[in-house]
Amino acid sequence: MTRRAGLVVLGLVLAAGLVGAAYAGTLTDLAPYRYGGRAALDGLPLYGVRDPLSGLPFTYPPFGALVMVPLALVSLPLAGALVTAASVGALARVVAMPVLVVAALAMEPVWQDLRFGQVNLLLMLAVLVDLARPERKASGVLVGLAAGVKLTPLVFVVLLVMVGRRDAALRTAATFAATVALGFVVMPGQSAAYWSHRLLDGTRVGPPELTHNQSVYGVLSRLLGEPPPVALWVLVAGPLALAVLVVAALWWRRGDRLLGTGLAGLAMLVASPVSWSHHWVWAVPLTVAIWRHSRAVALAWAVVFVARPILWPPWGDGREHDWDLAQHLVGNAYLLAAAGLVVWATTRLRAGPIVGVVSDEDIQARIKGLIDQEHDLRQKLGAGEISSEDEHADLARIEVELDQCWDLLRQRRARREFGQDPEGAEVRDAGTVEHYQG
Repeated sequence: MTRRAGLVVLGLVLAAGLVGAAYAGTLTDLAPYRYGGRAALDGLPLYGVRDPLSGLPFTYPPFGALVMVPLALVSLPLAGALVTAASVGALARVVAMPVLVVAALAMEPVWQDLRFGQVNLLLMLAVLVDLARPERKASGVLVGLAAGVKLTPLVFVVLLVMVGRRDAALRTAATFAATVALGFVVMPGQSAAYWSHRLLDGTRVGPPELTHNQSVYGVLSRLLGEPPPVALWVLVAGPLALAVLVVAALWWRRGDRLLGTGLAGLAMLVASPVSWSHHWVWAVPLTVAIWRHSRAVALAWAVVFVARPILWPPWGDGREHDWDLAQHLVGNAYLLAAAGLVVWATTRLRAGPIVGVVSDEDIQARIKGLIDQEHDLRQKLGAGEISSEDEHADLARIEVELDQCWDLLRQRRARREFGQDPEGAEVRDAGTVEHYQG
């Protein structure tokens, strides 16, 4: 990011803070956050009661209340300013360009997150930082902390295991366990209440049939006219989430860590019994990732979240139970769009490893990802995690793709040098590019 762009982003963050301060009283979830922090400080009950200001319950684990303590120590306007500014800052970190920050604000999950004073953008950034560089010594800690606040990021442990980052997965699990232990140390009674029965209380976060609940559990609740049996929900949501994780892991291993992590975010939203529309802020990094492969698909994906069709049919007060087929299709648009995206991502895997790149930077990023994979393979061979035959097979595949990447990069540079459109460069077969060294 250039200095000028950085200044623009800083201006957006400061402006967001001012707006958050001015409208702090309308940030619906900020009040129960502050109540949770105050309860942790003063020994008040966290569960079975409601925040006196908003009338809403605190629904997160006890560690979440400890995280909210700073918000309870400052005035409401300052708390609103901090949460809003930090959320817009996180959004800027994800999309990297000021104009994209403004564009992302048009997406319903993003402005809903800001309007509610939620922390989903912050938790998403924590996960993206960890999953972008899981080879760091502290990788996994941020995901564990995010899971300590909202349990659903635990899904990323499965992704880390699938892509062979077991050390990071263990750090995530250990960090999460530490958040649970800290809750029991500081708030033993409240922790016992939460982990024994509050966790499984499906009504603690609102009516599951509400159209804003874009999860498999929400869809089943709307179709059946009542919350589905747990067994049915698990039988439907479990395999679907696992399938999405498999596709996510394949993309991550291929070198597109942003797309892989974003798809894992969709698996998280599918698996959770409650995925409110403001949880779908994962639409933003997915748009960025998809753009590198297909601008048309990225635009179509983004339009779904700008148009917010889930709010077109009648909703609220149980009216979702009376939807006809067309209204179910429109009212479940986020989940259906996610299903379509996963199908596209799966077919794209078959299309070839470097189809769809749109810039030299994309190719260079892919080369770096392949080199990282080579290093991983050698480390696994040295640790006895894979056989030499498996290493040789994977290395052969990686070397072919590296040759193709270097050749494609050379073609683009040559076309640019002679005044031709670099987009005319094409991926050539392995026999043509074999052993090209750049």
